[in-house]
Amino acid sequence: MQITLDNIGRRFNREWIFKGITYTFNQHGSYAILGPNGSGKSTLLQVLNGSLVQSAGKLSYLMDGKNIEPEDIFNYLSLAAPYLELIEEFTLNEMVDFHFKFKTYKAGINKAALTDILNLKGSGDKMIRYFSSGMKQRLKLALAFCADTPMLMLDEPTSNLDNQGIDWYLNLVEKFSADRLTIISSNQEHEYSFCKEQLRIADYK
Repeated sequence: MQITLDNIGRRFNREWIFKGITYTFNQHGSYAILGPNGSGKSTLLQVLNGSLVQSAGKLSYLMDGKNIEPEDIFNYLSLAAPYLELIEEFTLNEMVDFHFKFKTYKAGINKAALTDILNLKGSGDKMIRYFSSGMKQRLKLALAFCADTPMLMLDEPTSNLDNQGIDWYLNLVEKFSADRLTIISSNQEHEYSFCKEQLRIADYK
């Protein structure tokens, strides 16, 4: 998957959050979108994943030489973000089953393997509402990493994770981010230190 931005901008009311971004996210690359809180990095990630429409410029997606329409891009990406809610009335088993009605497991992964990754054996019937904030974040990340999609987008991936959780996240990166376009929105170096490329929102104000 390749994403090409041609003079992209986004504004709210009359204020430009960012503008003039001409950039290419190449297949299999790893990218960090950087900036302080409130700078617009999450907004850019939402434009990239189709949740928001740009206010100016052109955004295009290319997969195996074929153009993908923006309204279809959700089929090709996995996302974990603080604003992405889990269905708290579901049990863990129900949440995993629901997620993978829309996505395919990566090779070698199934529900049991995902539960092992989460270290939640015996918690399949526990409702999501009773999970700690850290466990909810781990679940969001595990669902994203373990889905077989050509794109992985993560916004502030270690939110609500302690040091052990950060190590767990970096282990997932090592195991499951290869051979897919990975884009991290962050202002914490440990979240994106593996990324080969960086895009700084401050350069597009």
